[in-house]
Amino acid sequence: MIKSPPNHPILNDSASLRSTWAQRAWVACGCTTVLISLAKAIIGAAESHIWFRPILAALAGYILADLGSGVYYWGIYNYGSTSTPIFGAQIDGFQGHHKWPWKITRTQFTNNFHTLARAVTFTVLPMDLANNNPIFHAFVGVFSGCILFSQHFHVWAHTTKSRLPPLVIALQDMGLLLSCQYADHHRPPYNNNYCIVSGLWNKFLDQHVLKALETILFFKLGVRPRSWSEPNSGWTEETKA
Repeated sequence: MIKSPPNHPILNDSASLRSTWAQRAWVACGCTTVLISLAKAIIGAAESHIWFRPILAALAGYILADLGSGVYYWGIYNYGSTSTPIFGAQIDGFQGHHKWPWKITRTQFTNNFHTLARAVTFTVLPMDLANNNPIFHAFVGVFSGCILFSQHFHVWAHTTKSRLPPLVIALQDMGLLLSCQYADHHRPPYNNNYCIVSGLWNKFLDQHVLKALETILFFKLGVRPRSWSEPNSGWTEETKA
């Protein structure tokens, strides 16, 4: 398990690890939109006495959230730069995560995923207002909830089991949440295990999909993914102050 050096300058910069009220507000908004969607799914299913299809939709949302997280983070890790519009800050942040992977375990709760909460709020709120279908909301609620909390599942995968609640450990052991096996992503050649909800799709994506996509993008657009090159200091874990 990845451990952090006790006197690292990043840890001494406590302001960067603390949550702000703006971050807390965005997380509250994101959670509220997800809860509204889930409530609409449950209330609609109860009123119509139709549970099977909403349950299937919820399961699909959970499974596809892991797939979506993997494809998205594969793109963030391998393409673009800090100057890329919209995604530049995330690209910089995730490359920094390779250098200081233990930092997220020391960062306060809402600081870790307020960006996801903002995206969920803007995406899900219009759906909450425009649609009442319980099947639709079962999918949207579970999918967006998993995406919203995926970064915290990621934090748990970097946390020693002695610091995790027993329920989280049980869900990790059952393969329902991302486990510490994700640590392979932080070892050379840094080209696998991108999914951060459950890790269910990692093997399939690593063996059959992502390398093919990288090859297509290279031959069509001439763009090389970062994982094809020798990792530089930005990819190497820093363990000493």
